[in-house]
Amino acid sequence: MPLSEEEQRILRQIEQELQGDPAFASRGVSVSRRRLVFSMIGAVTGLIATVLALAVSYLLAFLIFMCALALGSLVATELAVLGREQLRGAPIAAWMAAARARRQG
Repeated sequence: MPLSEEEQRILRQIEQELQGDPAFASRGVSVSRRRLVFSMIGAVTGLIATVLALAVSYLLAFLIFMCALALGSLVATELAVLGREQLRGAPIAAWMAAARARRQG
């Protein structure tokens, strides 16, 4: 559903106000690349350790799996923040047009 002229005007106005706010960009969440890499390595290692721990104890394997799951969710969160950072530099009109093109094609 395309936006009406009034909605497009409101979005342009919001975009201009946000560009004029110097403190807006500094309020973002930064991603530690090191934490992301260590979390990914930990999640994969945890999955491997889960399989190996099954030979020893189901309870131990379950605990290791829960840790790997927590690390995996941290990785997903970090990747989502990275995606938002990539979109931050693009104007609202650009990513809205890209979303519209994906829906149509």
